[in-house]
Amino acid sequence: MIRKAITLVSLAALSACSFAPKYVRPELPVPPSWPVGDSYLRQSEAALPSVAYRDIFRDPRLQKIVEQALVNNRDLRIAAANIAVARAQYRIQRAELLPAIEATSNYTRSDAGTGRAFNGGAPVSGGVRENFSAGLGITAFEVDLFGRVRSLSTAAQNRYFSTEAAARATRLTLVGDIATAWLTYAADQSLLQIARDTAASAERSVTLTRLRLDGGIAPRTDLAQAQIVVQTARSDLATQTTAVAQDANALQLLVGAPVDAALLPTSIEEAAATVVALPAGVDSGVLLRRPDVVQAEYQLRAANAEIGAARAALFPRISLTALAGLASNTLSGLFTGGAFNYSLAPSASYPIFQAGAGRAGVAQSKAQRDVALASYEKTIQTAFSEVADALARRGTIGDQLAAQAALNAAASDNYRLSDARYRGGIDTFLQSLDAQRSLYSARRSLVTTQLIGATNLVTLYRTLGGDATLDVTPSGPRDASTAK
Repeated sequence: MIRKAITLVSLAALSACSFAPKYVRPELPVPPSWPVGDSYLRQSEAALPSVAYRDIFRDPRLQKIVEQALVNNRDLRIAAANIAVARAQYRIQRAELLPAIEATSNYTRSDAGTGRAFNGGAPVSGGVRENFSAGLGITAFEVDLFGRVRSLSTAAQNRYFSTEAAARATRLTLVGDIATAWLTYAADQSLLQIARDTAASAERSVTLTRLRLDGGIAPRTDLAQAQIVVQTARSDLATQTTAVAQDANALQLLVGAPVDAALLPTSIEEAAATVVALPAGVDSGVLLRRPDVVQAEYQLRAANAEIGAARAALFPRISLTALAGLASNTLSGLFTGGAFNYSLAPSASYPIFQAGAGRAGVAQSKAQRDVALASYEKTIQTAFSEVADALARRGTIGDQLAAQAALNAAASDNYRLSDARYRGGIDTFLQSLDAQRSLYSARRSLVTTQLIGATNLVTLYRTLGGDATLDVTPSGPRDASTAK
């Protein structure tokens, strides 16, 4: 028995070996720093660190909407369910590293009866017979000499972690989408107010022009032009009213629950001021913390581990079946020393001919690893491009905002003067109308630029990734030890 125990321990020790290639994280396939130049911020300002969404989105109303969405959003619930599925699959796979022990018990009772045989007349004895048995058994436990089961377990663990990273990416995207939808609602509210102001101004122009027409000092064309402006403004008013309602619906869909109207902004000027710029900090290596990059790396690790499983499948597979128990024809004798019995049945199988399927399996796993590697590198390159694009927009948006604000001020002053000159009979209505149209266009352009500037900060937050406040799942932070 001692020799057999030593043999089993030795086999277990040998099972620690693995044919999986040693994983080495690939070099970043992007430059070590962000682009610089006329379109970009200075390099020291462009390297941005990780922050929490509350540091960027300072408005308590938006923060409350985000908190509500993190609880109610259906995409997050799907992601949480996928994590639970992946965690269970990992535990199922990991269980194969240990033997499954089954307890059995059995009781039989038979009555052979008495009588005579027909082949010579010899008497046949009979009567009641009983048999009791109890035992513990291990059935076909694979001794993982070459690391096949361990490699599969490692692959399942990395896919579980990949699913968790995907859930983090979902949360990060959700926060960005909510901030963008909230800002879009604010911009459409501003555009709605501009349409109202323009409609009211056009109504006053129609009234004045009709009076001038009745007094014989204005042609009918002035009245027709004023009515065109009124109807255009009314059309835009209807369009913007619809847009505001649709923005509220979109925000409610993202949140997954009704959104209190008190949490919604009234204008883009108000909302944009609550979104702040990210501080300066680190180089492009920050992309390694983006959830989608983390997800791609775990998938690469899983594919790397599966190579080890495919290689191990080329070697013999050793299984162990063992049974130890007690058997007796009386219940009182079941626990005596003579009732103990055991059996040990190791077996080995080796694929002699598979028509090249085994080596093809190794080649397939290597090709899948190459696919995962290319996907990982493409994910990093995509992330770098997204951040670089956002930085390029950030580097010029300040100048654009200043120019649009100056344009709006000039258009407003021009309209005020043109309207006064028209009312004084100095200029024609056409000049006043052109000034009004220019002001309307300038105000709308300013709102659009303010929205671009605010959403650019949202884009930077989202493309850099790594919001630590979103790493915690509803069940708590990820801990590899608790998943085992």
